[in-house]
Amino acid sequence: MMKKKITYTVNEAKKRMARYCSYQDRCHQEVENKLKEMSLITEANELIIMYLLEHDFLNEERFAKSFARGKFRIKNWGKQRIIRELKFRNVSDFNIKTALMEFTTEEYLNSLNRLAIKKAQNITEVNIYKKRKKLADYLLYRGWESDLVYSKLRELIP
Repeated sequence: MMKKKITYTVNEAKKRMARYCSYQDRCHQEVENKLKEMSLITEANELIIMYLLEHDFLNEERFAKSFARGKFRIKNWGKQRIIRELKFRNVSDFNIKTALMEFTTEEYLNSLNRLAIKKAQNITEVNIYKKRKKLADYLLYRGWESDLVYSKLRELIP
Protein backbone atom coordinates (compact mmCIF):
# COMPACT_ATOMS: atom_id res chain seq x y z
CA MET A 1 0.00 0.00 0.00
CA MET A 2 1.49 3.27 -1.10
CA LYS A 3 0.76 6.55 0.60
CA LYS A 4 -0.88 9.15 -1.56
CA LYS A 5 1.40 12.17 -1.84
CA ILE A 6 -0.29 15.43 -0.86
CA THR A 7 0.22 18.35 -3.20
CA TYR A 8 -0.12 21.98 -2.24
CA THR A 9 -0.80 25.12 -4.19
CA VAL A 10 1.44 28.10 -3.44
CA ASN A 11 -1.33 29.84 -1.49
CA GLU A 12 -2.08 26.71 0.57
CA ALA A 13 1.63 26.33 1.30
CA LYS A 14 1.88 30.01 2.32
CA LYS A 15 -0.98 29.63 4.78
CA ARG A 16 0.42 26.39 6.14
CA MET A 17 3.90 27.87 6.61
CA ALA A 18 2.48 31.06 8.16
CA ARG A 19 0.66 28.90 10.72
CA TYR A 20 3.84 26.86 11.27
CA CYS A 21 5.89 30.01 11.94
CA SER A 22 3.28 31.77 14.07
CA TYR A 23 2.96 28.80 16.41
CA GLN A 24 6.62 29.12 17.44
CA ASP A 25 9.62 31.16 16.27
CA ARG A 26 11.50 29.23 13.59
CA CYS A 27 14.89 29.56 11.96
CA HIS A 28 15.36 29.60 8.19
CA GLN A 29 16.68 26.05 8.19
CA GLU A 30 13.55 24.66 9.87
CA VAL A 31 11.33 26.45 7.37
CA GLU A 32 13.39 25.22 4.42
CA ASN A 33 13.25 21.65 5.73
CA LYS A 34 9.48 21.87 6.11
CA LEU A 35 9.16 23.21 2.57
CA LYS A 36 11.28 20.32 1.26
CA GLU A 37 8.84 17.90 2.89
CA MET A 38 6.05 19.61 0.94
CA SER A 39 7.90 18.88 -2.35
CA LEU A 40 7.36 22.27 -3.94
CA ILE A 41 9.46 23.63 -6.77
CA THR A 42 12.40 25.88 -5.89
CA GLU A 43 10.72 29.06 -7.18
CA ALA A 44 7.67 28.40 -4.98
CA ASN A 45 9.92 27.82 -1.95
CA GLU A 46 11.67 31.15 -2.52
CA LEU A 47 8.34 32.92 -3.00
CA ILE A 48 6.99 31.48 0.26
CA ILE A 49 10.13 32.38 2.22
CA MET A 50 9.96 35.95 0.87
CA TYR A 51 6.30 36.14 1.91
CA LEU A 52 7.15 34.90 5.42
CA LEU A 53 9.98 37.43 5.76
CA GLU A 54 7.89 40.35 4.48
CA HIS A 55 5.02 39.60 6.86
CA ASP A 56 7.38 39.00 9.81
CA PHE A 57 6.44 35.36 10.27
CA LEU A 58 10.10 34.47 9.83
CA ASN A 59 12.65 36.54 11.73
CA GLU A 60 15.99 34.91 12.52
CA GLU A 61 17.04 37.52 15.09
CA ARG A 62 13.80 37.02 17.02
CA PHE A 63 14.28 33.24 16.79
CA ALA A 64 17.86 33.44 18.10
CA LYS A 65 16.84 35.66 21.03
CA SER A 66 13.90 33.50 22.09
CA PHE A 67 15.96 30.31 21.64
CA ALA A 68 18.79 31.64 23.81
CA ARG A 69 16.41 32.98 26.46
CA GLY A 70 14.49 29.73 26.66
CA LYS A 71 17.47 27.40 26.77
CA PHE A 72 19.22 29.55 29.35
CA ARG A 73 16.25 30.05 31.68
CA ILE A 74 14.45 26.73 31.29
CA LYS A 75 17.18 24.19 30.48
CA ASN A 76 20.04 26.01 32.27
CA TRP A 77 22.35 25.88 29.26
CA GLY A 78 25.56 27.88 29.19
CA LYS A 79 26.72 30.14 26.38
CA GLN A 80 28.87 27.49 24.70
CA ARG A 81 25.95 25.08 24.26
CA ILE A 82 23.62 27.84 23.05
CA ILE A 83 26.21 28.99 20.50
CA ARG A 84 26.78 25.41 19.30
CA GLU A 85 23.05 24.78 18.85
CA LEU A 86 22.44 28.07 17.03
CA LYS A 87 25.39 27.40 14.68
CA PHE A 88 23.94 23.93 14.04
CA ARG A 89 20.78 25.72 12.88
CA ASN A 90 22.85 28.00 10.57
CA VAL A 91 22.07 31.19 12.48
CA SER A 92 24.44 34.05 11.62
CA ASP A 93 27.20 35.09 14.03
CA PHE A 94 25.67 38.56 14.37
CA ASN A 95 22.34 37.08 15.49
CA ILE A 96 24.13 34.73 17.89
CA LYS A 97 25.94 37.67 19.54
CA THR A 98 22.65 39.57 19.77
CA ALA A 99 20.95 36.54 21.31
CA LEU A 100 23.62 36.17 24.00
CA MET A 101 22.86 39.70 25.19
CA GLU A 102 19.44 38.50 26.34
CA PHE A 103 20.79 37.77 29.82
CA THR A 104 23.14 39.77 32.02
CA THR A 105 26.51 38.60 33.35
CA GLU A 106 25.13 38.68 36.89
CA GLU A 107 22.14 36.57 35.90
CA TYR A 108 24.48 34.17 34.05
CA LEU A 109 26.81 33.67 37.02
CA ASN A 110 23.90 33.31 39.46
CA SER A 111 22.43 30.60 37.26
CA LEU A 112 25.76 28.74 37.16
CA ASN A 113 26.10 29.03 40.94
CA ARG A 114 22.55 27.78 41.57
CA LEU A 115 22.95 24.87 39.12
CA ALA A 116 26.38 23.83 40.48
CA ILE A 117 25.23 23.88 44.12
CA LYS A 118 22.11 21.86 43.33
CA LYS A 119 24.04 19.24 41.35
CA ALA A 120 26.88 19.04 43.92
CA GLN A 121 24.33 18.25 46.64
CA ASN A 122 22.84 15.46 44.54
CA ILE A 123 26.15 13.71 43.79
CA THR A 124 26.55 10.89 46.33
CA GLU A 125 30.14 10.00 45.39
CA VAL A 126 32.49 9.88 48.41
CA ASN A 127 35.75 10.11 46.46
CA ILE A 128 36.41 13.85 46.12
CA TYR A 129 38.13 13.54 42.73
CA LYS A 130 35.28 11.51 41.22
CA LYS A 131 32.77 13.97 42.65
CA ARG A 132 34.65 16.87 41.06
CA LYS A 133 34.79 15.04 37.73
CA LYS A 134 31.06 14.29 37.77
CA LEU A 135 30.19 17.89 38.53
CA ALA A 136 32.62 19.22 35.92
CA ASP A 137 31.30 16.85 33.24
CA TYR A 138 27.72 17.85 34.02
CA LEU A 139 28.41 21.58 33.80
CA LEU A 140 30.63 21.31 30.72
CA TYR A 141 28.00 19.20 28.91
CA ARG A 142 25.46 21.94 29.59
CA GLY A 143 27.76 24.43 27.86
CA TRP A 144 29.27 26.41 30.70
CA GLU A 145 32.75 27.81 30.06
CA SER A 146 35.57 25.68 31.45
CA ASP A 147 37.25 28.52 33.39
CA LEU A 148 33.96 29.26 35.19
CA VAL A 149 33.33 25.57 35.84
CA TYR A 150 36.77 24.90 37.34
CA SER A 151 36.69 27.99 39.54
CA LYS A 152 33.25 26.91 40.78
CA LEU A 153 34.63 23.41 41.48
CA ARG A 154 37.45 24.82 43.60
CA GLU A 155 34.89 26.90 45.49
CA LEU A 156 32.33 24.12 46.13
CA ILE A 157 34.56 21.04 46.52
CA PRO A 158 37.85 22.11 48.12
